[in-house]
Amino acid sequence: MAEILPIKAWRYHGRFAENIEELTSPLFDVVSHKQRQALYANPYNSIHLSVPLGENPGAAAVETLVDWKAEKIITQDAVPGIYVYYQYFRFPGEEQESCRKGFIAQIKTYDWHERVVLRHENTMSKAVNDRLDILRATEFQTSPTHGLYEDPLHELEPYMDDAILDPIFDIEDYQGVREVLAVIHDASLIRKFLEVMASKQIILADGHHRYEGAIAYRKEKKSEHAPPLRWNAYDYHMMYFTNALSKDLRILPTHRLFRDFGLDEGEILKRLEAFFIVKKLNDVSEISELILQKDWAFGLVFPENAYKIRLIPECIEQMDMQVPHLVKRVDMTVLHYFFVEKVLGIPMDAQRFIEKIEYERSLMKCLAQVESGRADFAVVAKEVKMSEVLDVCKSGYTMPQKSTYFYPKTLSGLLFGSIKQEEFDFPYEAFFHDQTRRI
Repeated sequence: MAEILPIKAWRYHGRFAENIEELTSPLFDVVSHKQRQALYANPYNSIHLSVPLGENPGAAAVETLVDWKAEKIITQDAVPGIYVYYQYFRFPGEEQESCRKGFIAQIKTYDWHERVVLRHENTMSKAVNDRLDILRATEFQTSPTHGLYEDPLHELEPYMDDAILDPIFDIEDYQGVREVLAVIHDASLIRKFLEVMASKQIILADGHHRYEGAIAYRKEKKSEHAPPLRWNAYDYHMMYFTNALSKDLRILPTHRLFRDFGLDEGEILKRLEAFFIVKKLNDVSEISELILQKDWAFGLVFPENAYKIRLIPECIEQMDMQVPHLVKRVDMTVLHYFFVEKVLGIPMDAQRFIEKIEYERSLMKCLAQVESGRADFAVVAKEVKMSEVLDVCKSGYTMPQKSTYFYPKTLSGLLFGSIKQEEFDFPYEAFFHDQTRRI
């Protein structure tokens, strides 16, 4: 099902190896304004490619890219490889260190209807268009999206464990996460990765906007009616693959901030009565623990007061969405249907376009936004279960935008992928047993 290929990666020149931490950057959708300012101050930081400045970001990224290639700030591998990528992390209160194991390769950019790459949440059109504009201008991918595959036997793990013993980079990132990158160039081992993944469906964990932009770009290129090559660069996309059945796969909640809705606390509480059980809280710091044990429970925070709100169980039958029952029961679906649509009056199909809702992973930052008045109110959510993500994907339906936050995030700048044909070209059939391309 999933056709993957090794990647002829671009990387920072070896002379930057000791300073690679200063050249990496967070993904474009999680980098804060303060972080951006510090990163932009370094003229060689990868943020100049991933989130370029200026009125025409695509043109700015192209100019940077041309200069960096000419000055050998970045150089390309002569042969493709599978890049092994391990992230070591520990949550507060945990003694045991976790390690998310995975690898980076190229995957054919399957359209959603092909049911090879499955999405689990909606996208926001502006973010997709922004990513498409930069991809179209640069033909360059600054960070991998994150895909999950299911392998109960963990067949690839021994090869990755061996490779990671000889790392290219071993650094600590902005999250405090230890990031280790290694590469496999052995053709026989690469072939094993291709064979194992050939039978898999891929569940897109992170990077829906970048992947949807890649789909749109592939369609544009195919519409040009140029004679297709055996290996078309525009057909492929850089992705980080991890095993969905790993014990060290973590999903964190993403909270909602609401601005400029023109509704005061009293009006919102009145509208809630038809759908939610409402309980006023004495201490907002306890909000996460109080919603944890119940389905369809959320925290609702105003500048002066906080509440626990929980959907009246019988109301679930009122949901008139044409989606499977398992999708209706997901917390994020309940929140966006009953609170955002029914209470605030924003229809489900319009929510991905509205700019009055913002998304924040940090509970502390979320509460600070409300307390300072920069947001009118916030909804505190709990994490979606991995089993729910898998079930929703396989159903063919999606959850609302920003339903999940897979932790830790991957970094921009450890390696880059090119879909410029002359930089992509290689006799990839050498990695297949029968020496012919698999479809």
